[in-house]
Amino acid sequence: MSVIDATPLVYLVDDEFAIRDSLTLLIESTGQKVRSFESAEAFLHNYDPEQPGCLLLDVRMPLMTGHELQAELSNRGISIPIIFISGHADIPDSAKAFRAGAIDFLEKPFDNDMLLERIKEAIKKDIAFREEFVKKTPDTRPYRSFNNEGKRSTGADS
Repeated sequence: MSVIDATPLVYLVDDEFAIRDSLTLLIESTGQKVRSFESAEAFLHNYDPEQPGCLLLDVRMPLMTGHELQAELSNRGISIPIIFISGHADIPDSAKAFRAGAIDFLEKPFDNDMLLERIKEAIKKDIAFREEFVKKTPDTRPYRSFNNEGKRSTGADS
């Protein structure tokens, strides 16, 4: 599947069922595909690095916070546009998210149209990044698979 042919996916990670349910309905109403998860761990277990898209990520969750998930993705070499959402936003949280590469930080409740616009922008950014990657490295897939240690696989170790 090429980057251009792949259907973008919005990943949603929030520990509150009501938030996941309402955001899933909102996003799907625009024709976008959504996969929602109640924890960062569930997301990590199911994330497909070949799938273009973006990540809507709650800041405060039990076990692994949104910031910790953002750091873990970086440690694994996974680049996905992240839009943080929080009902308890403060300046230090948003600053930390932006320093680590988040593309937006929205406080709940947020304007639905603004969220949908940010999602569109994030997906465009991810697709553009992947297309540029393919141009620079035409002999490899946009995102190589990851081994069990979370390190990029070169294909030789497969």
